[in-house]
Order: sequence, then C-alpha cells, then structure tokens
Amino acid sequence: MRVSATVTPNRRIAHLDMDAFFASVELLRYPQLKGLPLVIGGGRRREAEMFERLRQAYPDRDWGPDSLDRVPVDFFPRLKDYVGRGVATTATYAARQFGVGSAMGLMKAARLCPEAILLPVDFDEVKRLSRLFKSTIQEIAPVMQDRGVDEVYIDFTDVPGGQREGGRVLARLIQKSIFQATGLTCSIGVAPNKLIAKMASEFNKPNGISIVHPEDLKTLIWPLPCRKINGIGPKADAKLQSHGIHTIGELAAREPGWLVAHFGKSYGAWLHEAAWGRDDRPVETESEPVSMSRETTFERDLHAARDRAELGAIFTRLCEQVSADLRRKGYAGRTIGIKITYDNFEKVTRDLTIDEATDDAVAIRRHAGQCLKRVDLSRRFRLLGVRVGKLVKPGTEALPGGRYSETPTAPPRSARDRSPDDHTDLLFPELG
Repeated sequence: MRVSATVTPNRRIAHLDMDAFFASVELLRYPQLKGLPLVIGGGRRREAEMFERLRQAYPDRDWGPDSLDRVPVDFFPRLKDYVGRGVATTATYAARQFGVGSAMGLMKAARLCPEAILLPVDFDEVKRLSRLFKSTIQEIAPVMQDRGVDEVYIDFTDVPGGQREGGRVLARLIQKSIFQATGLTCSIGVAPNKLIAKMASEFNKPNGISIVHPEDLKTLIWPLPCRKINGIGPKADAKLQSHGIHTIGELAAREPGWLVAHFGKSYGAWLHEAAWGRDDRPVETESEPVSMSRETTFERDLHAARDRAELGAIFTRLCEQVSADLRRKGYAGRTIGIKITYDNFEKVTRDLTIDEATDDAVAIRRHAGQCLKRVDLSRRFRLLGVRVGKLVKPGTEALPGGRYSETPTAPPRSARDRSPDDHTDLLFPELG
C-alpha cells in the first residue's frame, strides 16, 4: 500500500494597502486632476456652494453631480490659499514628491507645495469604497483581517493560487478584481508573516506587488532603516541610532541580551525577533478592540486658563463621545487617559487604571480630569484627546483571583447631568 506524504504549505501572508486612498477616491470624481499635486484635508464638503459658484463663473453650462469631471482645473482651491489648523489626510504621489505627507499640518504643506489642489474628505464615499474593496477580497480569499479604512492582511496560504510564484498570481487576481470593482489601485506585499508583508507592500507603490521569501531577509529587509519595522517609533529609533544601529541588519547583529539590557525584557526580545523577520501572529478575521478614543484639533491654540470654558466644553464632549462609542459597541474600560499636543507639536499622554470598568461619561470625565492634573496646563495646546483602554464586555469583568463580576448596565449619563458629587463643571475643575 502506498502512503502519500502530506506537505504543509509555506505560510504566505499578504498586506494590501490602497494607493493614496482618500485622494484616489477624489480622482474617481475628478479625473481631470490625475497627475497633479492633490492634498486631501481641511474643511467640510460643500458641494451645493460649489455648484452655485460654478454657475456664476460659467453660466452657459449646466452644473450638477453628473458634470464634476468637467469642472475646470483652475476652478479648484489651491493649498496656498488655505488658512486654518487642519492636517493632510493624504496626498497624491505628485504632491508627495514635494515632501507633503499624511498628518502634516496644511499650513506647512502649503509652504512645500503651494500650487497643490486642496479638497476635503468625502467620508461617505470613502466608507462605501472601503466596504466594496474588502468584500471583493473576501470573495477570493476569505481569511482577511481588517486594519482600517484602506488596508488589510490576507492569509494566502491555503487559497488557490496563493503559493504560485510565492503568492504573486493571487495578488494579481486581487489587484485586478479590486480595480474592476472600484476603479482604484492597491499595492500588495506577500511574505512569510505579517511583519515582513507590511514592509513589502511599500516596496513598489503605487499599484505594485512585492514578494519576499525567507531567504530574502538579508538582501531585501536588513538594508532597510529600523523605522521600517512596524512597532519601532521615533523615540526607539533615536535610541537605536544613538547606539550606532541604523539598519535592520545592524539591529539583527546585536545580541539579544544587549537589547534586553538597553530596551527592557519584553521590547528588547521583540526587537531581536523582528530584526530576524520572525512573527507568528495569525491573520485574525475578528479581533477585540484594545481601546477607544476621541480627539480634536482646535482651529486656534487654546490655553487652559484663558480658554477655560471652551476647553471644558470640548473636554466634556469628547468624554461623552467615547462613552457613546463604548456603549454602542458593548464595552467598558478600566484605563482612562488623555492626549495633548502643545503648540510646538510636542505630544504628551497620561492615563490611570481604575478598579472597575466603566462606560459612563461622568466617570470617564472625572478620571480623565485627574490625568490633566499631571500635565503642564500653563502652555497653549492645539489638540486634546480622551482614551479608554483595557476594554471588557460588561458582565465579564475580571476581578482579583480570576473571578468575574456581574456588572449591571446602567442608563447612560451625560457628563452634563451633574450632581454635587460628580465634579463635572463645564469649566476645567482641574485648575481650581
């Protein structure tokens, strides 16, 4: 009797990133802008006002939703005319050549590329196309992990075509299918794991496919800067560079014990594993959120004392929004935190962990207010955020000893529904 050997397929994980997604959505509407520097960000969409201005400027033509592809290029607003505190959501590759990037202040972007066209985000259309490209992927490769509006991980390992040419055949099929469904392009990296796949998806943008095999680690990955590893931020990178470690290969050459001694037991060990391209994380089709947060960037820098009433109202609203998000998705959290960006773009965060998880706006504001006492409120700041972490499902909150509490679901309380014990004055009570 002949016994056939079972061959375990090589693990092939893909990271798919839509190319300049928010900008590409606008180019579907305004194809006349293709190839031009385009930045997405700023204010809200006001299409009715735009049509009215078009009718005044070009009264001999009919203007409406069906004529957007005929709007003259010189009609669009330029970045040089923008005044405000907004940031760029994304930019086309033509604008990126000037140094404009995501999360950059629009005033700074205007100095780099003043003639770039500036358009606001169409969130409804972005969400629609996001759902469409993801459903297109799942029809071909069902094991997909959602990583945001414009990127996903996909497990190619057991999908037909997922092993051919290292995954290139399946990647081409997915690219073609997404373009047919949406008119948008994407870039895909295929590798043995999520860590390398994410790096690989940046190799050949836009509309590229990059394949990395285990034996490619030294030639394709090690020459890259350490910052290309998802999980090495600016501070860690600066510390690595201070020790003469600039590339992933140089990081891989350091002994694990040295990394642990300088970066801590957990992070140091992870740095060693990442540099050697090791990552066993699965592609998770469903995952629990780690935290929920809300933040806002002000139109002008605000001061905690001089703008106390305005900041207090904003702070209250953020806490209420986080509370509503938690309740809508069925979570409560034990870690309450704040985020502040000062007028010089310095960022600080503070948080504290409470005994019992909460989704209550009043409780969130009270504990977030305690975090405010631990930051410098004498300086002006441009951004304020509130975060709730260590999330649990109400009714299953872990207690010491492994027990679980039965947490009753209380009716939602607004941070404005104050009692004498709530300490939720709309001004900053933290300054009092």
